[in-house]
Amino acid sequence: MPPDLDPVVVHHLVNTLGWRDLRPMQRAAIAPVRAGEDALLLAPTAGGKTEAALFPLLTRMAQQRWTGTSVLYLAPLKALLNNLQPRIEQYAGWLGRRAAVWHGDVSASRRRAVLHERPDILLTTPESLESMLVSTKVDHHLFFAGLHAVVVDEVHAFAGDDRGWHLLAVLERLTRVAGRPLQRIGLSATVGNPDELLTWLQASGVSSRPARVVAPDVSAVACLPPPGDIELDYVGSLANAATVIAGLHAGEKRLVFCESRQTVEELGQLLRAKGVRTFLSHASLSGDERRHAEQAFSEARDCVIVSTSTLELGIDVGDLDRVIQIDTPATVASFLQRLGRTGRRPGGIRNCLFLTLGGEALAEAAALLVLWSRGWVERVTPPPEPRHIIAQQMLALCLQEHRVGDHEWVRAWNGLAPFDESAWPIVRHLVEHGYLDQDEGMLFIGPAAEQHFGRRHFMEMTAVFTGPPEFIVLLGRDELGRIDPSLLTEKVLGERRLLLAGRSWRVTYIDWRRRRCFVEPADGGGRARWPGSGWAYLGFEMVRAVREVLLGADPPVKLTRRAVERLARERSEMMHLVHPGGTLVVRESKGDLRWWTWAGFRANATLTSTLGEVVDPVGRFDDCSIRLREDLSPAAWRALTADAADRLCLPEVNEKALAGLKFSAALPKRLAATTLAARLADPGGAAAVLTEPTRFVKT
Repeated sequence: MPPDLDPVVVHHLVNTLGWRDLRPMQRAAIAPVRAGEDALLLAPTAGGKTEAALFPLLTRMAQQRWTGTSVLYLAPLKALLNNLQPRIEQYAGWLGRRAAVWHGDVSASRRRAVLHERPDILLTTPESLESMLVSTKVDHHLFFAGLHAVVVDEVHAFAGDDRGWHLLAVLERLTRVAGRPLQRIGLSATVGNPDELLTWLQASGVSSRPARVVAPDVSAVACLPPPGDIELDYVGSLANAATVIAGLHAGEKRLVFCESRQTVEELGQLLRAKGVRTFLSHASLSGDERRHAEQAFSEARDCVIVSTSTLELGIDVGDLDRVIQIDTPATVASFLQRLGRTGRRPGGIRNCLFLTLGGEALAEAAALLVLWSRGWVERVTPPPEPRHIIAQQMLALCLQEHRVGDHEWVRAWNGLAPFDESAWPIVRHLVEHGYLDQDEGMLFIGPAAEQHFGRRHFMEMTAVFTGPPEFIVLLGRDELGRIDPSLLTEKVLGERRLLLAGRSWRVTYIDWRRRRCFVEPADGGGRARWPGSGWAYLGFEMVRAVREVLLGADPPVKLTRRAVERLARERSEMMHLVHPGGTLVVRESKGDLRWWTWAGFRANATLTSTLGEVVDPVGRFDDCSIRLREDLSPAAWRALTADAADRLCLPEVNEKALAGLKFSAALPKRLAATTLAARLADPGGAAAVLTEPTRFVKT
């Protein structure tokens, strides 16, 4: 064992955990973490990243005599924090230290205990952390006075969306509250741009604080299991998938990933009908339902748990034998996370069985495996122009400090762009429209902010996303989960039945005012639905890999006979739409003209806006193609596209889409629309397509 960890920690590693040594990444993390450097620790799922961060931090805590809450452990999911709490409590207890969890599901009495006892390590989410900063019941200056370090688990899950901007902004405010720079340690599985991710995590400290990526096992992260352990199959329907799952791997513990909550529910019901012991997990099930399922699954052997991406992250569900994927995840990074759920036992091998339901899904799964086989992983890129988060942060800062100088607020985020002087237009808008009041050089919360976000003591302000309205489903007093309200309003013949938690329920009463419905068990016939369920944009590289597959590329994995035959049929049906030398404009037999770019949704959105003169206004584009005006000639096309790469336009934004951008009400409509347009664009992919030759063909 390394001598540079605290002797008490080393003693317990050997005698309590029975470890003979640390893993290479854990050893490599000791020096930078003990030295107070910022760090990004990379390892596969179950690679010991939590321990790599905490053991040297506990060593610093003991040797430097930190007091009070000195370490924050942030994670994107409450369930992940709950799962980690016993482990971290054990490690802290070795040194007579304490750990506690704080999030929206923690009872008021437990929160009071946290405030009174101030644990050495606090496990929480960024949203709950901000709730503490703005709460009148928390003396945040006292509580965080001893803070020295922040660990961000699954940091890639934050960085790729608005929760990442929110996280960085809250950490900058927390730095000022603590009165010292905070060491930042990110934990992640494989990412395509680790150095950039670490720079992102450092935020305002990037030029002043030492930092390093710790990834001695990085080659093991993307290494390929033997080809026979990744299998690609075509089954044609969810019912057939259930038959395959029920018939294979008897006596083993299987985790099945689906791309939508509706698919999870339907597959769960099918498996239970076949006598398979089945558990479910997705975001619209109640916390109790998910916890019961995950606990029962972790203790069982011959069983299946069907899940969305909620179990993709590091929640421990015990030793898995198999991972099964219905259709394909949207990214290679997601696949790596899921693959890493298996092979954890000594001598175990990571494995995954893909069961695809259609020809298009089969081609996408093959494309993902082609990219994976090349060691390619998506770059984690923060969404551009987070103006709505700037508005939210200004309001939250005024709640935190009660009054803020109208020229002092620019220091609150330590110069971090875009929360700096460039935010002045947004601040002026907040003042002009009553979200902020201004008096004698001070800013404070205005009536418009109270009207829009003031419910439940401004709880609305700490959540970055706007969720669709859902009804709570209750069996007696027990909450089962939430459903889309359309299931309660559409016309039905006879009883209204729902599918939730893998079972059918008869609706007995609907409380429209409180958005609740009461149910009792039914024999079958239930339906499940959630808005936007299971649909995601495909990126440029992924769609280009699909084109490669259609042109004949095969992934280096085992393909079943069914998959080989269905893939051959897909290639035959699509062969007139792909060409290795460029893109095709194809006139179909009905006269429709469609440009097959194979560029991804965002690049096609950019091209559609740029070439609006020749794009058909009805049914305009998808991931693979753009519909053009039927009267377009090759000569007109060449003239229009000759300089198009130099004049790319942002995509048009439907005004209804602004409702999904939380805090957009606090922005000028023009800026809110520009924010969404920038996030929908892929100028790089669009420019790449425009440099390729384009052929006009007829079918």
